[in-house]
Amino acid sequence: MNFDHQLQAQLKTLRLGGFMETLDVRLQQAQSSSLGYLDFLHLLVQDEIERRESKKLSLRLSRASFEEEKTIEGFDFTFNPKVNHKLIRDLCTCAFVEKGEHVLLYGPAGTGKSHIAQALGHQVCRKGYHVLFTKAVKLFRFLLAGRADHSWEKRTKKYLHPDLLIIDDFGLAAMTQAQAEDFYEIVSERHLNSSLVITSNRPPQDWSALSPDPVMADSALDRLSHHAHHLIMEGESYRKKLKPKTTNPSTPKGAN
Repeated sequence: MNFDHQLQAQLKTLRLGGFMETLDVRLQQAQSSSLGYLDFLHLLVQDEIERRESKKLSLRLSRASFEEEKTIEGFDFTFNPKVNHKLIRDLCTCAFVEKGEHVLLYGPAGTGKSHIAQALGHQVCRKGYHVLFTKAVKLFRFLLAGRADHSWEKRTKKYLHPDLLIIDDFGLAAMTQAQAEDFYEIVSERHLNSSLVITSNRPPQDWSALSPDPVMADSALDRLSHHAHHLIMEGESYRKKLKPKTTNPSTPKGAN
């Protein structure tokens, strides 16, 4: 076994196999810059830290189950000038997660609610927190199945454990009694403990009418509304910008 193979085996034993990925580059850098032994070791250790942090971030993003990789850098703030840019930038600091606060995004379809929600989730993952993204309809369907096979409590914990739970497209239709109970359970259990981001085409004051139990609905909304940042998404549909342009068919040759 030559020295390279022996070193590689030793590094793997110490779970430092990643050193080999940048070792050659750092050796060349050390030789060309006459780096000292400690400086050389510092660079290798820093490379390993960055590799591990990158892997952890990739894992958090994967477990978040985002529909798409949306980031705040990829949002076109010039398209809808009415959007509260300052509030979005403030939310991107992720201080709301540290405080256990919520974010309610509401407004017409296509104005970027899902993009901003997932972008906030991406920022939160970067900060080292755990995030879960789900469509409201999928959440209710998943918990309904738990009522049928007696796994409801276990399934509910899936939505209680993350530091941030994002519920997208809430309020597209009226809730059943079971859905209203599930929503109340999640809100009440997470309230003051961990954060929620909810997107909806309807303003929060209209959510109570979606529930067959007004008292339960008002109780959930009271917890949400008074401990949340309200972000109203106004303006034209962002999807119009992405719509393919169509052209009129050319006039056939010889036609009058």
